[in-house]
Amino acid sequence: MMYKFIMIVLLSGVALTSCKIGKEYTRPELGLPDRIEAGVKTDSASVSDLKWWDLYTDTVLQGLIRQALAYNKDMQIAVARVRETEASRRIAKADIFPRVDAKAGGQRDYDYTPENIFEIKGMLSWEADLWGRLRWGNQAAIAQYLQTVEGRRALQMTIIAQVAQAYFELSALDEELKIVRRTLAAREEGVHLAKLRYEGGLTSETSLRQAQVELARAATLVPDLERKIKLKENDICLLTGQYPGTVSRGEGIRQQGLPRLLPVGVPSALLERRPDIRQAEYRLKAAVAKRGMAYTNMFPKLTLSAQYGLENNHWENFFQTPFFFLGGQLAAPLLNMGKNRAQYKAAQAVAEQEGYAYQQVVLTAFKEVNNALVSSRKIEEIRQSRANLEEAARSYLQLANLQYINGVIGYIDVLDAQRGYFDAQIGLNNAVRDELIAVVNLYKALGGGWEN
Repeated sequence: MMYKFIMIVLLSGVALTSCKIGKEYTRPELGLPDRIEAGVKTDSASVSDLKWWDLYTDTVLQGLIRQALAYNKDMQIAVARVRETEASRRIAKADIFPRVDAKAGGQRDYDYTPENIFEIKGMLSWEADLWGRLRWGNQAAIAQYLQTVEGRRALQMTIIAQVAQAYFELSALDEELKIVRRTLAAREEGVHLAKLRYEGGLTSETSLRQAQVELARAATLVPDLERKIKLKENDICLLTGQYPGTVSRGEGIRQQGLPRLLPVGVPSALLERRPDIRQAEYRLKAAVAKRGMAYTNMFPKLTLSAQYGLENNHWENFFQTPFFFLGGQLAAPLLNMGKNRAQYKAAQAVAEQEGYAYQQVVLTAFKEVNNALVSSRKIEEIRQSRANLEEAARSYLQLANLQYINGVIGYIDVLDAQRGYFDAQIGLNNAVRDELIAVVNLYKALGGGWEN
């Protein structure tokens, strides 16, 4: 009969917990545009189908990205935070179910008359979730856990983009240093030629001095570029969780074959592809669940408890004295100067803030995609125009050198042609770098790179 009574009480508690009050989560109205960018055709293809190792085919870059994902300290912190919130989620879920403990003890009391107490008991305690407070807490813990999961994915996407961008910037600096050294060699040859012509009486001393000035100017660029290269290597080492050192190189910047076009997809798909948007939505869901908890705190709480075991003052008859206890406690807030209602209003305000924050993240994401699309398209045009300029400057320099040797033009004209060709080479190198970085930013903005 005792066991039947316990089961009746527990089943009654289960029936009482079927109620859950409070407003459930609904996604805010976003009013998404029909297209991510006006004039750009949308399709069903998703950039998430393109893995980062398929986009970045340079094996050295792939190795750096894998090293960063494994050893980057921010990434390791994010992974540990996921484990923390996963444990917190399990704690919140455990609060929904009854708690069972065991106790065994013995003591002797010397007050007035000596007395012994021996006991072995099993104890059960359970808060009947009358209004759904514990279930709201479980929902909040789940949302917080998923928020950290999406945060780790968003960080992974960011780290991949940072490593790729730094690697391309390093490759561009390497190429720029090669250009400067080739220019320096050409300047040395120019000084040698100007000296021969000066000593032969074909030109004035002014031409020789101009050649020497240009040689000295080109020489000053080398140490500055070497400094920038070393600093960029240190940036990559930090991203990969390593102490400063030398970074390996793979293909040159001109050999990096990244696609210029990536599948944009439909606007609604961007909400599911970008982990930072999902992270913001889970943060909103957690705030809504905490608002539900604050609302249920204004209603009574029912706690059930039961104990069963053995208890006696004498050890000889200990196993012949069973002990049983069953109780319940109903606690209701009566007067606390409006504290519970104020807590609910505060939770409402937090949920409202998170709703606006979620909408802001969505707006920012669409702005980033739009900017990346515009930049990718326009930078491609810039790169093509600078390639044409570099070709024209090379032809002009060849012609100027030929005319100078034949005495048609002065050395100042050759120097102008050399400066123009040097600037055109640097401009083209920067345009190639910017075009690669534009693809990196577009891939990240579209939500690519977080999948394992």
